[in-house]
Amino acid sequence: MTVLLVVVGAMSAAVLLAGAGDRLRLPWPVLLLLLGAAAAFVPGIEAPDIDPELILPLFLPPLLFATAQRTSWALFRQRWRAIAFLAVGLVVATVAAVAGTLVALTAVPVAAALALGAAVAPPDPVAVEAVAGPLRVPRRLVATLQSEGLFNDATSLVVFTTAIAAATAGGELGSGTIVLRFVYGAVVAVALGFAAAWLVRRLLDRLTDVVAGNGLTLVLPFAVYLAADALGASGVIAVVVTALQVRQHADADASEARLTATSFWNVVELLVTGVAFALIGLELRAVVEQADRSLGEILAHAAVVCVVVVGVRAAWMTVTWLAYARQAARRGEERAPATAAEAAVLTWAGMRGLATLALALAIPLTLDDGSPFPDRAELVIIACAVLVVTLVGPGLTLPWLVRWLGLREDDGVAAAAERDLALRARRAALDELRTVDREALGVDDEQGEQVLDAVRTRFGRIGRTLAGDDVPRAGATDDDADEDYRERLARLQRRRDQWQRVQTVALAAARREVVAARAEPGVDPEVADRVLRRLDVRTLGAGGL
Repeated sequence: MTVLLVVVGAMSAAVLLAGAGDRLRLPWPVLLLLLGAAAAFVPGIEAPDIDPELILPLFLPPLLFATAQRTSWALFRQRWRAIAFLAVGLVVATVAAVAGTLVALTAVPVAAALALGAAVAPPDPVAVEAVAGPLRVPRRLVATLQSEGLFNDATSLVVFTTAIAAATAGGELGSGTIVLRFVYGAVVAVALGFAAAWLVRRLLDRLTDVVAGNGLTLVLPFAVYLAADALGASGVIAVVVTALQVRQHADADASEARLTATSFWNVVELLVTGVAFALIGLELRAVVEQADRSLGEILAHAAVVCVVVVGVRAAWMTVTWLAYARQAARRGEERAPATAAEAAVLTWAGMRGLATLALALAIPLTLDDGSPFPDRAELVIIACAVLVVTLVGPGLTLPWLVRWLGLREDDGVAAAAERDLALRARRAALDELRTVDREALGVDDEQGEQVLDAVRTRFGRIGRTLAGDDVPRAGATDDDADEDYRERLARLQRRRDQWQRVQTVALAAARREVVAARAEPGVDPEVADRVLRRLDVRTLGAGGL
C-alpha cells in the first residue's frame, strides 16, 4: 500500500508541477527534482524497496521511446559527426576525467570510479527539451542536444555495465573489453531495433483499434529493451532505433492514431518522470544514512566532481567550436556550435536527468562474494549532487543566458519553415485534385465540378488556413414535404458527400507530402509534426491550419 500511495502521489505532483511550471515559466523537471529531494527527508514517508536491477528497465525505455519519436533518421544522418563527437567522445572524456578525479580524492576502486563517471556523463534529452524547448533557442542547438541525449546513454551504459561487472567480480577493466562490448552491443541493438519495428508495423497495420495500437507501442520499448539486455546488446540503441523506424514508416492516413499517440506519449513521459524522481528520490535518505564518511566530506568531493563535469563539457564545446564547427562552416554546413555564444549555451545546457539518477542507484548493494559494494553510498550522493547542480542551476538560469547572449531564434524563422512545408502540402493537394478520377469519386457532373472548384479555392489558401467555413449542411426549414423540397435536400446531401470525398483525397495527398518531407535532410521534424498535426485535426473535422 505504501508503494501505491507513493506512486499515486508522485503522479499527482507531476501533473500539478507541470501546470505550475507552465504558469511560472519554470521547467517542470527542475520542480520535480526539488520536490523529490525534499520528500526524501520528510519524516513518515518510507522509501519503497526497489531492486537496483529494475530501475533502468522500468523508467528508461518509455522516456527514450517518447523522445526518439520527435526526431528523424534524416536529422541523424545530417548530424552524425556531431552525435559521434558528443555522444561517444565527450562521454568517454567525462568518464575518464571523473574517474581520475575520484580516485585521486578517495580510495574508491578504479572500476567503481568509472561506474560513477558513466552515471554522471550523459545529459538527459527529456530535461533538455523541457528547459530549452520553450526558450526559442535556435533549432539546430536543440536538435544537437536532443540527438546527443538519445545516444550518449548507450555509451554510458556500456561503460557502466562493464565497470560494474569488473567491480563485483573483482576483475580488471580493459579498454579493449569496453570497445568490443560497445561495438557488439551497437550492432546487435540496431539489428534488433529494425526487426522489432518491422514486426510492430505489421501488427499495427492489422489493428483497427486505436487504443490497442497505443497499448502495443507502450509495451514495445520495454520488450525491446529487455530483449536487447538478454542478448547482451544496448537496450538504449535498440529502443531508439525502434522508435525512429516506427515513426519513419508510420501510415500517413492514420490521423486519429497519430493524434492520440502524441497526446498519449506526452502523458506517459510526464507521469513516468514524476514517479521516477519520487521513488528514486526517496532512496536518498537511506543512502545518506549508509554513508561511511561524513556528509560534509562527501559533498566536498561532490563539488570537485561537479566542477570537473562542467569543465570537461566547456572545454569540449570550445574545441568543437574552434575546430570542427569552423570546418563545417567552410563546407556550407549548419553545425553547432558555430559561435562562442552557442558553445556557451551548449555547455550550460548539459543537464543531467533520470539516467544519471537511475544509473547511480543501479549500482549493486553487494559484490559477488557478498561483501558490500565499496563506497556505494558516497557514489550515489555524488551522482545526485551532479544532477542537482547541472539541472537546477541551468534550468533556472538558461533563459537569462539565452537572452543575454542574444541567441533567441526569430519567430519568423520557424514560421517561414512551417509556411514552406504548408505550401508543399498545398501543391500536393492541388496536384491530386487535378488528376483525380472524377467518376470514381462521384463528382463527374456539373455539381461535382463546382465542388472541385470550391475545394481547390479552399486549399489555395493553405498558407493562411487549410479550411475555413464548414461545408453547408442541409437543415429543416418547415414541414413542407413536397417533391421540390426533397429534390433540393437530395442535391445538398449529394454535394456534402462529394465535398467530403474530394477533401479527403486532397488532405490525404497533403499528409503524404508532409510525411515524406519529414524524412528529408534539412527538414525540422518538429516543424513537420506541427503541420501534420493540423492536417490530422482537419481530417477529423476538429479544426484547421
